[in-house]
Amino acid sequence: MTAGKTVLVVAEHDHVSIKSATLNVVTAAVQCGAEVHVLVAGHHAAGAAQAAARIAGVAKVLHADGAALADSLAENLAAQVLASAPDYGHILFAATSTGKNVAPRVAAQLDVAQISEITRVVSADTFERPIYAGNAIQTVQSAQAVQVITVRMTGFDAASAQGGAAAIESIAPVADNGLSAFVERVVTKNERPELADARIVVSGGRALGSSDKFNAVLTPLADKLGAALGASRAAVDAGFAPNDWQVGQTGKIVAPQVYFACGISGAIQHLAGMKDSKVIVAINKDAEAPIFGVADFGLEADLFEAVPELVAAL
Repeated sequence: MTAGKTVLVVAEHDHVSIKSATLNVVTAAVQCGAEVHVLVAGHHAAGAAQAAARIAGVAKVLHADGAALADSLAENLAAQVLASAPDYGHILFAATSTGKNVAPRVAAQLDVAQISEITRVVSADTFERPIYAGNAIQTVQSAQAVQVITVRMTGFDAASAQGGAAAIESIAPVADNGLSAFVERVVTKNERPELADARIVVSGGRALGSSDKFNAVLTPLADKLGAALGASRAAVDAGFAPNDWQVGQTGKIVAPQVYFACGISGAIQHLAGMKDSKVIVAINKDAEAPIFGVADFGLEADLFEAVPELVAAL
């Protein structure tokens, strides 16, 4: 049993601020019932460490600052986590691309089984996680000396980014292990909210027919609402939308306040990525579309007529 042992949250950051996914992980960590520490590993990342110290519920921030940690290479970051691992009973990561890249390396080196994408903490050694594309919930109990866990952000409210006053402790950074090297970062400039963080998401499916129609029909609605744009896998595979807009089991998991599903049939893989949205609005001309089964509001209509009418009415 690990109840009573301290919990380590591995923060995601941009060296200046803490990414919102970490706030959800802190909430899960607090529910594990022990003191919560946050690891900020980076280079010239004092700003991020100070931001982590202000998160409500955090007792201590471990700040590792070194050149090998500048680009969050998975091999070096995992080594930094392992350097502190003996002091902790739980090590928590966000279930993001970064967390999913680092957590398995840590679990393997500790010779423990990783517990992936938890959505509920039952107790310090028992957790719930979705399986079968979210159609069943599995309860996992683990007697391992250390729990290595990834946290699905939509399962936990974000901790307050203000109100904390944690101590910041500098720890020795690891040296570059030479297993990988940073080559290039290509950043997509987007004036819209990040899909995973947006309060409103407007998503389109294959029914839109082309990338031009996707943009012409959905962009005005997203602009009116200040929303992020999303897409089904079918729309992405057809080239109507970029890969980073994909919502679903093999895309991004979102839980906005409002989710508009336009011309999306509601395949199980898509539902797995958005069914935790607070309000789901479906627009589809097929009355039998599965999306209507999860929608709070459904409009059986041609999206090419209904969406412009909605935009005009806003």
